[in-house]
Amino acid sequence: MSVRSEARDDGIHVVTMEHPPVNALPVQGWFDVAAALDEAGADQATKVVILRAEGKGFNAGVDIKEMQNTTGFDALIGANKGCYAAFKAVYECPVPVIAAVNGFCLGGGVGLVGNADIVVASDDAYFGVPEVNQGALGAATHLARLVPQHLMRTLYFTAKTIPAADLVQHGSVYGVVPRADLDDLALSLAAEVASKDGRVIRAAKEALNGIDPIDVNTSYRFEQGFTMELNLMGVSDELRDEFAGTDKAKQK
Repeated sequence: MSVRSEARDDGIHVVTMEHPPVNALPVQGWFDVAAALDEAGADQATKVVILRAEGKGFNAGVDIKEMQNTTGFDALIGANKGCYAAFKAVYECPVPVIAAVNGFCLGGGVGLVGNADIVVASDDAYFGVPEVNQGALGAATHLARLVPQHLMRTLYFTAKTIPAADLVQHGSVYGVVPRADLDDLALSLAAEVASKDGRVIRAAKEALNGIDPIDVNTSYRFEQGFTMELNLMGVSDELRDEFAGTDKAKQK
């Protein structure tokens, strides 16, 4: 199972991603994340959601090996639609979403975290969007919510990563703690939110989304269009083969 969900009695709903070895989610996994967030938000007893992960890291993006081992474009289209649904579900969840990030947070992981309302991280956490290495585009929309514009472009063009501790100074990560303390920090913040009147919290979430300077859903969908172009050109397939170490890459 890639995603599990727990509705607690205190108004905190915990959604956990776990897909060994590196939490690179398959197509269904992204839709499962979306479904878990939608279900949590639809429950009027939920006042706040924690999105977390078990394993080596928070999220390594899409499962490229699944994509390269699937005939045709079904996996590519599925990943595009699944990521869009998951990112949208985080952003449009009727209650605040706290992302608790451990270890690596790459590609689609940044899409999830960038759309969250509050971000906390372990001291070994780092963030990056290595899409250009795999001939894809996407999640710049969400990376731009974590760092200033020029730093976002530098990270995007170079595929470099940035440690969570550096994001604290930009205000996008609330706090960094040892990994053993990460869940406690997330739960502590969630408890503060859950102590408020749920009707007010839901109204506040809708209001804050309403005054957002960009439409994250449209912005991300625009990025995905270029990914499809690169795939039609054959560029993406070639770079994914190299990354996945498939037989097709070895034959070139």
